[in-house]
Amino acid sequence: MRLGIYGGSFDPVHLGHLLVAESCREQARLDRVLFVPAATPPHKQARRLAAAADRKAMLELATGGQPDFAVFTGELDRGGVSWTVDTLEALASAHPVDSLHLILGPDALTGLPTWRAPERILELATPLAVEREGLDDIAAVVAGQPLHDLLGAAKARQVAAERVICPAIGIRSTQLRAAIAAGRSIRYRMPAAVERYIATHGLYRSPMD
Repeated sequence: MRLGIYGGSFDPVHLGHLLVAESCREQARLDRVLFVPAATPPHKQARRLAAAADRKAMLELATGGQPDFAVFTGELDRGGVSWTVDTLEALASAHPVDSLHLILGPDALTGLPTWRAPERILELATPLAVEREGLDDIAAVVAGQPLHDLLGAAKARQVAAERVICPAIGIRSTQLRAAIAAGRSIRYRMPAAVERYIATHGLYRSPMD
């Protein structure tokens, strides 16, 4: 089985996230995409996130209509700072005969050499790069150092050749949180069930960085 691993804070999950996951599922022929909400993302340790239970519930609502999507709560269950290498170790142990494909946007891919144990990450999973149509150039990203040094020439060519091209729709969780805090509409930017959950539970009514 080919498993896509899609990590993030998902604070909140929106249609852009779902579009990336569906594009990866289809173009990379993934059997399942696992959404992995972080407990505390390493690069967002200073920012207050919505409660883990709320982010998990919103993800379950957002992905419930797609049987090839699932939510993996290993990082929430583990708590603390969420290191991708630890998550991949757990998933590799739980799915020993499956291949893991780590879904990464251009910024995450560029930063991969700075992550904890990047060489081990590459042993455990194949990077699946997402290129926003008309905005990104994954071939240029993998050509840059130190990413190219980490990947090596052959792997860099593979990542560029197997990239997933996704429509660029420009929805950001930061903008959604700001809109909710300001009392503006977020309709048509996330599943209606998630929008209702946010309203019912009073999430993001105060500004969050």
